Amino acid sequence: MVQRGRPRTFDRDAAIISAMHLFWEHGYESTSLSQLKAAIGGGISAPSFYAAFESKEALYKEALERYMEIYGKVTRSLHDTSLPPREGVFLAMLRSARMQTESGHPKGCMVALGVVGASSTGSEAVTQLLREVRNRTRAGFRACVARGIESGELRSSTDPASLSIALDCFFQGLSVLARDRVRHAVIEKAVNDAMGIWDAAVDQPVPKEVCKTQHGLSLPEGT
Repeated sequence: MVQRGRPRTFDRDAAIISAMHLFWEHGYESTSLSQLKAAIGGGISAPSFYAAFESKEALYKEALERYMEIYGKVTRSLHDTSLPPREGVFLAMLRSARMQTESGHPKGCMVALGVVGASSTGSEAVTQLLREVRNRTRAGFRACVARGIESGELRSSTDPASLSIALDCFFQGLSVLARDRVRHAVIEKAVNDAMGIWDAAVDQPVPKEVCKTQHGLSLPEGT
């Protein structure tokens, strides 16, 4: 009687992190099953992979959820009503820029960059997942603009849809800059300049020192 070898095991949590990094770096469609199996390690076979994760799409969903748990906190300030609305926007921009350019993981944002990597009819579910996350972020910008108008910080004639989309456009573009290895200090200066989009709708000018320092996050001198 032929004895079967012991089944190969792997750390499921570590496997999800490895898959997250692969999807983040290469996108959904460009990440192959072979790459995922190699990253997971333990000699995992295709049947074992599907038994553990059901499908590549299901694994992507878990990887995206883990990404949001770890890195999604950078945009929480958009939904924090205890913060002045401008500060909520500014902090989200700064924290995201810092996260996207730091070491230890792929550059850029998995959600923003995933748009390019999930565009075929075979990945509609993945596209929808990414769209939902982006919509939440966009809604956060709009909520900040609405609070700014309600508080009188922004002019009553401000178009909340237009201003929030303008802010979101810059925010989404941070991923391309980070992926192109634009230096963090340069991107932070750009964030400070981009807040001029908000300030253009303010009746009273915003003091420069408010732009340069928020909750321990500061821009280089001379900005």
